[in-house]
Amino acid sequence: MYVIFFGQCICQLDWTHSVWESTIPTMTPSSTHKTVVIGAGIAGLAAALRLAHAGRDVTVVEQQSTPGGKMRTVPSVAGPVDAGPTVLTMRPVFEELFASVGEALSDHVTLTPLNTLARHHWDDGTALDLMANEEESRANIACVFGSKSARDYERFARRTRRLFEAFDAPMMQTATPSHLRLTGTVLTRPHLIRDMAPHKSLMQHCKDSFSEPKLAQLFARYATYVGGLPTHSPALLSLIAHSEARGVWSVKGGMHKLAAAIAHLAAKRGAQFQYSTKVQEIEIQNGQVRGLHTSRGAMAANTILFNGDPRALERGLLGRRAQSSVPRHSVEERSLSAWVHAFAATPQGTNLAYHTVFFGNDPDAEWQALSSGQTPKDATLYVCAQDRASPDRRPGPERFEIILNGPPLSAGPDQPEDIDACQTQVFSRLADFNLTFDRPAGPTSLTTPQSFAKMFPGSAGSLYGRSPHGMTAGLKRPTARTKIVGLYLCGGGAHPGAGVPMATLSARHAVEAILADQTLTSRSRQMATPGGTSTASATMANAPSQSSVS
Repeated sequence: MYVIFFGQCICQLDWTHSVWESTIPTMTPSSTHKTVVIGAGIAGLAAALRLAHAGRDVTVVEQQSTPGGKMRTVPSVAGPVDAGPTVLTMRPVFEELFASVGEALSDHVTLTPLNTLARHHWDDGTALDLMANEEESRANIACVFGSKSARDYERFARRTRRLFEAFDAPMMQTATPSHLRLTGTVLTRPHLIRDMAPHKSLMQHCKDSFSEPKLAQLFARYATYVGGLPTHSPALLSLIAHSEARGVWSVKGGMHKLAAAIAHLAAKRGAQFQYSTKVQEIEIQNGQVRGLHTSRGAMAANTILFNGDPRALERGLLGRRAQSSVPRHSVEERSLSAWVHAFAATPQGTNLAYHTVFFGNDPDAEWQALSSGQTPKDATLYVCAQDRASPDRRPGPERFEIILNGPPLSAGPDQPEDIDACQTQVFSRLADFNLTFDRPAGPTSLTTPQSFAKMFPGSAGSLYGRSPHGMTAGLKRPTARTKIVGLYLCGGGAHPGAGVPMATLSARHAVEAILADQTLTSRSRQMATPGGTSTASATMANAPSQSSVS
């Protein structure tokens, strides 16, 4: 299941920085706070809404023609099909976002709680439903695997609950987590050390926790939800299981409806949107943001919030001076990518839930292939049956998204034989589970790692930003503030990391940092110039206005 996809709007220049630099006007921001959000992914949209509600002058620049970023859709005979994130957890994060601007989430999108969190199939005929009700999950496990496995699950669920509750505040809800604060959390609750299993990978931790190998395979796979391999990710990531156990919702009409609702509210509060617009360079003078240059022209800004993969900055895709804003260790190594089919058809055979997982035979071989940069041949497949949550579902074609995990981009363009091989592998494997479709999905339904790399420059096709491998990986992601004054980050590549709720939290952290810094700047200006007055420079007066480039 891939759960985190966010937009960015950049393109790499085809000429040298020195030539480009000599042709652009110099810009100096005015005394008013002009903010540009680069990227209309879920984090950029949430930040624009909060900033516009706070009365800030906000423009969102997006290279695609619609909001959502990686929360995108593709057309089908049954309507738009989600081709990005499919799992919505941590509903309170979105309720807080809407409440912070005086709105109710339920007034803008319809969320349906899923009684069945996910259905799981193995090719020996074993099937297991995990439920929103923990007791029902326990009963299902006891029925399928026996009472000992049910007790294993109870212990595992208690541990993941303790981990989630312990690290929610000092990690996810905190804008700048620190070793010191996390250490303090553990010292006040010594039992957490055993729960964390600090010297084990998630895969080893699950093997030690479950006597049934199938359950170890199931719960270890949660590492892929944030783009990691179970064999390389810390056991601490087991807390993702509790995040899902707290509830999973479907969005009526598709996940993109949530993005559209946030964009609509931001626009109502004065945020302006420039779609189909590529950002070419961020202008920085004396270590401070001065504006940016897009395919429509130049734009002055005091503040720029980058909702894209931070690796794009580090690689210089938005200008040489912006490279220093993000250290390399905060964006390397890369997380997983995926091969994604999105299409409509009428299924036959296996009864699907909204979320259904079909496991590969040998999980160790699957992780080894991905670790070596290869797409596994014996792979786990995830199927989202987007219309299964609707109580009034009609007969006929349904919308589907199928995901096969893949390594981040290595090199070279897509080859026809690779696409054909993926088509054959995915649909032959589903046929082994007695799942077929009346109209096979063609090559045009497939998004490849190479495609993701092109859509989101600088990402190398990775869908989750930096890899979560290593015990301290969560502390290595860049936070909202960068080394460049006025340049901030939000999205799945920034803290607190991958996932739709996490990216939405990153927007809150970024906005809090922006507003706090602007308040300090305003106070400093008032102390330096009595009355807080300021005169715009001549170079600013010569820069194109917002209306002239829109």
